[in-house]
Amino acid sequence: MSWLRALKATSRSGLTVERRPLEPAIAARGALGLALVVGFSLALFGPAVAASSAFGAFQAAIATFQRSWRPRPTLALASGASLAVSTFLGYLTGANEVLFLALLLSWTFLAGLTWAAGPTAGIIAASNVAIMLVTVTLPTSVAEAAGHAVVIFAGGVVQAALVVLLPVRRWGAQRDALADALAAEADYARRLRHDPVAPFDPVPLMTARSAAAVTPRQARRRPAELHGARGLAERIRPVLASLADPAVGVPKEGPQRDRVRELLAAAGELLDAAAHAIRHGEPVTLPPAAVAALRTPDTGAILSGPSRRAAVRLAALLGDVVETAEPRTETSPREAPAPPPEEATTEAAGSPAPTAPIGATRATAPSAPSEATEAPATPAPPPTRPPTRTTRTRPSLVRLAPVAAASMRAELRPDSPILRHAVRISVVTAAGYLLGAVLPFGHGYWAPMASVMVMRPDFSQTYARSVARFGGTLVGVALATGVVQWAHPGTYLLAALAVLSAFGMYLLMRTGYAAGQVCVSAYVVFLLGMDGAGVTQTVRDRVLLTLVGGLLAMLAYAVYPAWETPRLRGRLADWLAAAGRYAAAATARYADPVGSVCPDVREALLDTRAAKVAWQEALERATHEPVRHRGLSHAAAEQAEHALAQFGRVSMLLEAHLPERGAPPVPAAATLAESVHRATERGAKQVRERKEPQWDDLRETVTAWSADPPDHFLLHKGAVLLLEALDEVSVALAESRRAR
Repeated sequence: MSWLRALKATSRSGLTVERRPLEPAIAARGALGLALVVGFSLALFGPAVAASSAFGAFQAAIATFQRSWRPRPTLALASGASLAVSTFLGYLTGANEVLFLALLLSWTFLAGLTWAAGPTAGIIAASNVAIMLVTVTLPTSVAEAAGHAVVIFAGGVVQAALVVLLPVRRWGAQRDALADALAAEADYARRLRHDPVAPFDPVPLMTARSAAAVTPRQARRRPAELHGARGLAERIRPVLASLADPAVGVPKEGPQRDRVRELLAAAGELLDAAAHAIRHGEPVTLPPAAVAALRTPDTGAILSGPSRRAAVRLAALLGDVVETAEPRTETSPREAPAPPPEEATTEAAGSPAPTAPIGATRATAPSAPSEATEAPATPAPPPTRPPTRTTRTRPSLVRLAPVAAASMRAELRPDSPILRHAVRISVVTAAGYLLGAVLPFGHGYWAPMASVMVMRPDFSQTYARSVARFGGTLVGVALATGVVQWAHPGTYLLAALAVLSAFGMYLLMRTGYAAGQVCVSAYVVFLLGMDGAGVTQTVRDRVLLTLVGGLLAMLAYAVYPAWETPRLRGRLADWLAAAGRYAAAATARYADPVGSVCPDVREALLDTRAAKVAWQEALERATHEPVRHRGLSHAAAEQAEHALAQFGRVSMLLEAHLPERGAPPVPAAATLAESVHRATERGAKQVRERKEPQWDDLRETVTAWSADPPDHFLLHKGAVLLLEALDEVSVALAESRRAR
C-alpha cells in the first residue's frame, strides 16, 4: 500500500464514529464521582486544587472503562495512585528544566515499555504522563504539590468507592463474555447446517477464558452460573464440527444429513437460550421444538458410527450447558454439585459420561472409538461424585508487579516493537515539550500531551488517533473556548460544564476516538478556566499545538517504524508450529488413551489459538502499512491462512473422537504424531528462512499407510487431510516467491 492510500485509510478509520450500545448508568456514575470531587475541593481549597483532584477522578473513571477483567475499584485506585506519584515527582523537578526533561524522558520511556504488560497498563501509564504535563503547572510549592498529589489520589478513591456503593450490573463484563462465547457456538452450529466445513472464530472463547480468571476474593463472590459453562462450550465445538463434517460423518445429502441439520438447529437454539439466561441472570427458557428434536428416539436408527456418537455426546453436553446456565441461590439444591470441569479438570477413571437434563433419559458415549464396539444408548446413572475443578486464578496487582517487570525487561531487545515504541514516545514527548516552550503560544503542554496520547506500538492506531485527536480537538476546543469567551461563566458553572463534558466522554468512549476527543478537549478548557489558566489562549494556539504533537507522532513512526509486514512470515511460522503441536498431541492420545480430558491437548489448542489470533492481528495491521510485502503477498497470506485453518480443523476432528480411558490403543497413532511434529517443526523453520517448506516425514507416513492403513476409522483419513493442508501452504508460499 502506498503512503497516500495508507494515510487515507488511517484517517478514515480515526474519524469513524461507530454505532455502539451506550452505557449511560456507568457514565453517570463516573460523572457523579467527578462532580463530588470537584465540588468538595472547590468549596474547601479553591480552583487549583479542584483542577488537580478533578484530573485524578477523571483518569480513575477512564481506567474503569478499560477492557480489563480486574475489579474496577482496583483499576481506579491504581490509576489514582500512579497519577499522584507522577504529578508529585514532576513538580519536584519542574523548577529545573534539565531535571524535568530527564524525568519526562525516563517516565515516558517506562510508560512505553508498560505496553508489554498489556494495553490497559499502557493506556493508564500514557495518560499519567499526559496529565502530569498539565498538573505540574498548578501548585506553587512542594507542600502544595504534596497536597495536590493527595487530592489526586483521593479522586481515585472516590471513583473506587462509587463502583462498590453503586454497582451497575455486577459481573456484567464476565456475563457478556461467557454469553458471547455461547452465542458464537450457536451461530457456528447454524452455519454448519449450510456449510459443513464453516470456519469458527475462536476470539469469543479466548475472551471468555480471560474473563474466567478471577482473584481469590472474586472467586468467593462469583455467581454460580458463571462456573463451568465456558468449559462446556469448548468441548461442544469439536463435537459440532464432527457431527457436520462429511469427511468423518454423514453424506452431504440424504436423510442422515437432514437429521444432522435438525440437531444443529436445535443446538443453536439451546445455546442461544443459555447465552440469554447468563447475560441477564434469568432462568433458562428452553425452546420446546429444540428440546423435542434432541429427545427424538429415532436418532440411533438414522445415524450410525461417528455421527451417532457425536449426536449422543452433543445432547449430553447441551444438557450440562443448560443446567449450568441456570441462576442459583444459596439455598438452591443445585448449588451442591461442583460445576462442570473446565481446562484444569481431572476425572476419575471409569466415571460415567456427563449427563444432560434435556431429555427424559441420558446416554453415555461408547468407550471405544471402534464402530464395532458401538452399543445402543442406555440411560446412565448420575455420577457417584462430581469431577474436581481447578479455578483459574488471577494474581493481585502486587503479585503481578514482578511479572510485569519481567515482561518489560524481556522487551529490551533491538527487534522488539515495544522497545521501539518506548523510544519513539519518549523522544517525541520531550521534543514536543521543548517545541511548546519555544513557540510563542503559551501553555505548550498541549503539544506533548497530544503526542503521548495518540502514540501506540503500531502504525495504524498511531496515525488514526493522530487524525482523530486533531479533528476532535479542533471541534472541542472551538466550542469550549467560544463558550468561555462569550458567556464568561463563573467558577462553579465552569466546573459544571467540565463535569458535563466528562459525562459526554464516558458516554461516547466506545463509539470512536474522535467523538471522545471533542469532549476531552472541552473538559480541559473548562477545568483550567476555573483558575483562569489558559483563558487567554486562543483556539488557534491550542489547535496548532495539538497539530504539532500529532505531526511529531506521525513523523516519528515514519522515521523509526516497527513494521509488521516483514514479520508476517515469522507469525505464520509460529502458527504452523503451534498447529503441528496440537495435531501431534491429539493424535498421540489414540496410542495412549487417557479419556476425553487431556491437559496436553488442551494446552496445545490454547497455544494454537493464541498463535492464530496473533497472525490475524498482524495481518490486519500489515494491510494498512505503506511497505512492500517482502516475501509474503496478501494473496499468499490468505491462501496460507485458509490452509492452516483446514489443518486445525482436521486436528479438531481428531480431538472430537479421542478414545475414552481404557480403550484399546492404536500403536500407529504414535508414528503419525511423531511425523506430524517433525514435519511442522522443520516446516516452520523453513518458512522463517524464506524457503519452501517440505513435509517429507508426514508424506512418508501417509505413503506407507496407503498399502496398510491402521485399523481406525479416522487416523488414515486424518493423516491424508493434514498432508493436503500442508501442501496447500507450500503452494501459497511458492507462488508468493514467484510473484516477487
